[in-house]
Amino acid sequence: MTVTHATRRTPKASKTTSVFKKAVMAVSGIILVLYLIAHVIGNLKAFSGAESFNSYSGWIRTVGNPALPGATALWVIRIVLLVAVIAHIWAAVSLWRQAKRARPERYVTKKAVAQNYASRTMRWGGVIILAFIIYHILDLTTGTVNPEGFDSTPYDRLVASFQNPFVTAFYAISVILLGMHLRHGIWSATQTLGQSNRRREKTVSAFAFAFATLITAGFLLVPLSVLFGLID
Repeated sequence: MTVTHATRRTPKASKTTSVFKKAVMAVSGIILVLYLIAHVIGNLKAFSGAESFNSYSGWIRTVGNPALPGATALWVIRIVLLVAVIAHIWAAVSLWRQAKRARPERYVTKKAVAQNYASRTMRWGGVIILAFIIYHILDLTTGTVNPEGFDSTPYDRLVASFQNPFVTAFYAISVILLGMHLRHGIWSATQTLGQSNRRREKTVSAFAFAFATLITAGFLLVPLSVLFGLID
């Protein structure tokens, strides 16, 4: 049996705030997507061998030299990414809490169930992805939890990490959740930024699925190749 409730009127200020938060989420998401594209391309250099991968990792730390000293450019990129992540999380949590306050009673409809499922997937998927990012940095960037330690080369840390099936499994689960997050996020971003309508929805949905699948496959190739001995 379907239960319906009167629609509550949202104050103008609240609507404006909601639009702002959605814009923050969309723009920060775009920044993170651009980083993911660059990151997956860099990861695939592992197939070129240790020398090529280590050379690429070294280039990242010196990009902008000599105009910019040391790893200045890298730290600028890191700060931008950190701000984007914080802004993305803030917008997501704020919108979720705002929606929950505006609709305290759950709707018993198939549409509501589907929407709740999508929001839960995004919410909990985001938490797992955040945990993965923290572990990933401690593992491959700082070497804190990596068997080879910080003094090893990036390639050695990569191989040592993904030879562990548990680490690879955690990585794979996180990347698959990232793909789901991407698919829904891209569609939502086009809605927020006004780049989608009913005629474009199918095209946007197909693009979001194809893009998310490509990024997911790209990130999975290296760890699975290490695990199965194709990269050593």
